[in-house]
Amino acid sequence: MKIVLLGKNGQLGREFQRTLSALGETILLGREELDVSSLDSVSNILNNLKPSLIINASAYTQVDLAEKEIDNALKINALAPGVMAETARKIGSILIHYSTDYVFDGKKNIPYIESDPTNPLNMYGKSKLAGEENVKQAGEAYLILRTSWVYSTHGDNFVHKVLEWARKNKMLKIASDQISNPTWARDLADVTNRILSQNQVNLYDVIHEKRGLYHLAASGYTSRYEWAKQILANDPNRTEQLVRSMEPVSSERFPTPALRPLFTALDCAKFEKTFRIKMPAWRTSLQKALME
Repeated sequence: MKIVLLGKNGQLGREFQRTLSALGETILLGREELDVSSLDSVSNILNNLKPSLIINASAYTQVDLAEKEIDNALKINALAPGVMAETARKIGSILIHYSTDYVFDGKKNIPYIESDPTNPLNMYGKSKLAGEENVKQAGEAYLILRTSWVYSTHGDNFVHKVLEWARKNKMLKIASDQISNPTWARDLADVTNRILSQNQVNLYDVIHEKRGLYHLAASGYTSRYEWAKQILANDPNRTEQLVRSMEPVSSERFPTPALRPLFTALDCAKFEKTFRIKMPAWRTSLQKALME
C-alpha cells in the first residue's frame, strides 16, 4: 500500500509517523513539500503519486486568526479537502479526513450525534463544515472523522498552555462553561491505524461500504476547568509549578475575536458500532500523555 500523509508536522501528523510505515510505503508531506492552499499543487502531486490511501492531517487551526484570514482558512479547510476527495475518486484512492466539534453552536446539553444540525459560530468552524460537505460531494471511499479538543505533548494546545501558565502565575482563571472531549492525538492516530491494519486485504471495499461522517473523540467529556485541574495534577514536574489556586470563570471573562461554542461533547456510538473500536477515557489518555 502506498500512503500519502498530509500535514506531517502537526499534532496528528507527528503521531501518524509512528505507525504508518508498518502498513506500507509512506510519503510524508508538510508545508515545505506541499502548500495545501495551492489547490492545483494538491491535485498535481496526488495525481503524480497515485497513492492507495490519503490521510489529511493538515488544517488551518488558528481559530481567532481565521476571522481575518478568511480566504486562507477556506482554501485549506474547505476547498483543499474537496480537491483531495475528487482526486482520490479519480485515481481509486481512499481519503481519511478530520473535522471538528466547532461545526456545532454549543447550545445542546447532551452529546452531539452525527445527524444533529450544524451551526458554526466562527469562520474556523464554517470552513471545516464546508470541508466536510466538499468531501461528501466529491468522495467515493472516504471517512470524515469529527473530533474535539485535540492535544499532544508538543505543539500549541491547551495542555501545553496550562503547563506554561502554571509556571508563570500563582493563580489561574479557567473557563468552566466550555465542555467537550479532550482527545489525545495519539489515540486518534492509533484508532485510525487499527481500522487500516484490520482491513488491509480489502481496505477500499470496506471504506467504500462504510463511507461517511463519524464522531471520534475520547470517551467522556469535561470542562476546561476540570481538564486544567487534571493537567496540573498529572504534571510530571509539579515542583516547577508556581500556581497555588485556580478559579472557575465564565468564558465571557475572556473575549476573543472568534466566538467559541460552549457545549460540544461528541457521542461516538456510531463509530463504535460500525468499527467495533472504542476510544480510551480522556483521563486515562491524559495521564499517559503526560508521563512521556
